[in-house]
Amino acid sequence: MTKKFIALCACPMGLAHTFMAAEALSDAAKAAGYDEIKIETQGADGIQNRLTAKDIAEADVIIHAIAITPEDNERFEGRDVYEISLQDAIKDADGTLSEIEAMIRSGQ
Repeated sequence: MTKKFIALCACPMGLAHTFMAAEALSDAAKAAGYDEIKIETQGADGIQNRLTAKDIAEADVIIHAIAITPEDNERFEGRDVYEISLQDAIKDADGTLSEIEAMIRSGQ
C-alpha cells in the first residue's frame, strides 16, 4: 500500500522559514517510509507546488506548518489537518510526524 504525505508551509514572507520547514518535513516523511510526498509553499512568491484535490483526497497525513492562514484553505475541509508552527517543523519534523502518526493510529 502506498503511503502519501502532504504538507502546506506558509508564512507572511515565505522565504527562509517556509522552505526550511518544507525541507525538514520532506526529509521526515522520507525517513518514515512515505512513498509519495508533496509540499505546497505559500509566501511572498505566491503558491508553489499547489496541492490538488486529488493530492488532498489521497493523503494519509496532512500537515500545515504555518504562521498565517493559508490561501484556499477550504480545499482541506472534511480532512484531518494537523497544524503545527514552522518552528516545530524546522526543529523536530521527525518527532512531530511520529506524534501525529501515533494520534492517527489511536484514532484521535
